[in-house]
Amino acid sequence: MYSKSWPVLCLVAMLAGCASSPGPQPDHSSRYTISQDRAPAGGFDASGLADAVPRYEEPRRAGNKSPYTVWGKSYRVLPSNDGYVQRGTASWYGEKFHGHKTSNGEVFDMYAMSAAHKSLRIPGYARVTNLDNGRSVVVRVNDRGPFHGDRLIDLSYAAAKKLGYQSRGTARVEVAAITVQPDGSMLLAGKPFGPEGTVAAVAAPPAPSGQAPAGADQALFVQLGAFTNRDPAETMRSRVLGVLDHPVRVREISTGSGRFHRVQVGPFQTEDDARYAQNILESRGFGQSIVLTDTH
Repeated sequence: MYSKSWPVLCLVAMLAGCASSPGPQPDHSSRYTISQDRAPAGGFDASGLADAVPRYEEPRRAGNKSPYTVWGKSYRVLPSNDGYVQRGTASWYGEKFHGHKTSNGEVFDMYAMSAAHKSLRIPGYARVTNLDNGRSVVVRVNDRGPFHGDRLIDLSYAAAKKLGYQSRGTARVEVAAITVQPDGSMLLAGKPFGPEGTVAAVAAPPAPSGQAPAGADQALFVQLGAFTNRDPAETMRSRVLGVLDHPVRVREISTGSGRFHRVQVGPFQTEDDARYAQNILESRGFGQSIVLTDTH
């Protein structure tokens, strides 16, 4: 039977595109096939995953309606991200939302360096620092949330793992907005940002479109998986060899989380080339790939 409350529920479902909706609230959206959020199966290796690279993006209307209401509470979107810096609790969201649309209409990828925030304008960028261990990442903010308690930001599973809190679920963090001007200059929490700026330990400005990443020993790869044992990595490599006319390697590395065997296709000269190869691989069943920068 048609209910007058149905449009309201649809609006709530679209806005609440994050893992941190209030505890026992029912999931009104049938698009989610998993009732409880969870980490991806297997040993995902995030150590080689590059930060999001801030770039200028034209302001958009999608996802920036203000005020908006979720679970009966009203929120306002900032008129600008300039100068924003805040400390609070970070959570993460993963497999339940993987492949579904974010609040600005993009597709959520739990293996990408992205985040959800209640009030920052989207899309935007932020440096998130784990105050318990000092690790920092740069993420692209393209979603709304978290709408649970006093949590400040929801990171993708990959970003949370790079910050070292994926097993605990939450962490104390500092979130500093990165704003990019049309000329490419950047500000971090209102201060100059970049190699020539006054703020250190942050990502360099993006290279012009179509160029390869900086560093003589660095290149772009499409990574299809990372395994603790070499045998499954070699099996995957054999499967990939017949799909693309590109080199495929198994790269063994040691990290703080243990030894991993990365299955990587490449190197590629440009990000466009890497993304094209990634699309082909995903169409052939390799659905959990990431594009990253690694050594030759």
